[in-house]
Amino acid sequence: MRAVLQKRALRFVLLANVVSMLGSGMNAAAVAWHILQATHSEMALGTLAVLQTLPAMILLPFTGVIIDREDRRRLVMMLDATRALIILVVSILAFRAKVQIWQLYLMNTLVAAGFWMFWPTITALIQELTPEGRFIEANTFLLAGIQGGWLMAGAIVGFVYNHIGLGGVLLIDFTTYVVSFLCYFGVRKGKHVVPRPAELRADIVAAESAEKRFWHELLEGIQFLRDRPKVVLLGLGWALFLGAMLTGVVVTPSLSDRVFHAGAVGYGWLNAGWGVGAFLSALYAPQLIRKLGSRMSIAISMGVLASFMTLSPYSRILPVAVLLYGLMGSARGISGVAMNTSLMEQVPKHFMGRVQNAFYFVGTFLQIALGLTVGSVAQKVSLAGGFAIIGSVYLVAFVSAVWPVRSETPAISEVAQ
Repeated sequence: MRAVLQKRALRFVLLANVVSMLGSGMNAAAVAWHILQATHSEMALGTLAVLQTLPAMILLPFTGVIIDREDRRRLVMMLDATRALIILVVSILAFRAKVQIWQLYLMNTLVAAGFWMFWPTITALIQELTPEGRFIEANTFLLAGIQGGWLMAGAIVGFVYNHIGLGGVLLIDFTTYVVSFLCYFGVRKGKHVVPRPAELRADIVAAESAEKRFWHELLEGIQFLRDRPKVVLLGLGWALFLGAMLTGVVVTPSLSDRVFHAGAVGYGWLNAGWGVGAFLSALYAPQLIRKLGSRMSIAISMGVLASFMTLSPYSRILPVAVLLYGLMGSARGISGVAMNTSLMEQVPKHFMGRVQNAFYFVGTFLQIALGLTVGSVAQKVSLAGGFAIIGSVYLVAFVSAVWPVRSETPAISEVAQ
């Protein structure tokens, strides 16, 4: 852990993400709660979840090339600045009591477009900056900070929303983006692009035009995955996990509202449980992953998420539900560290953007289907049914983690030579 924190660049990246995710988590929780209270409809929350994924379906097939080609620090700074301005505009509308539901949908769609490029970029940047053999520690800090910040923010919103309103929450989010943007100035100076192996550079130079070079680089990522079933299976598990986790926003506010009748405060407690669990997982995730291995750690975590997600609407007592959410948050932290570490160990740096984006594309496609399905079932059939659907997706992710695969082809060191 100390070796990771001794690197100045990583300290700034980790600090920027904790601050940024604190604001983003408050934004997500406040918008979801505002829409639920304005519409009293889980379908409206399902629509929100779907709209957050539509930009990804358009952008993800292509942005991986940009991530692998450009300076990742500068990309992150550009994304932070753009999202900050969008959120500031909507915050002003909210303070003036003129914000409408469609404007919140539009804001989340635009911000999500930045998010779907931001996350694979920041993961690739962390891989680039982290010393070999320290990926577990770097991912532990990154995901504990991000998940702790994001989901503890949901708790904060539950306790302060009635006092500062949607406008106040969005203004805080804008401020955190500004702080995050400034942190990246301390990461490094100048333009830095990950070098490509000599044979790949020769192939690209041989391409006749910029357009052909782009498609050549895009196909390289697909070809890399073609003979690596272990990486593909890991990515499938990641996509299932991502789709299920992001669909949780459809049912969690209603769990507080319809089952516990605890309003925004109950919603805050549920998010606090998940956030505390995610943050505390940093204390034992590295040891557990080294002892059990990444695949077994992922499998156990997916099993916990599948079981407790299904059981949550039957808890009937808020403290019990908060405990279940805490255990799920812990499982989320462990699985996130294990998945990210496995990707960093198996995927060369110059392929990281394209490989990640392929898996994110599948995950976001799944989220569209899940958002609509879970919202409809929760509203028209039962809330427990909506939770069960999400739990079943985690169960499929568990199966993907334990599924046997044949031996891998070249390791990173061999591909990069």
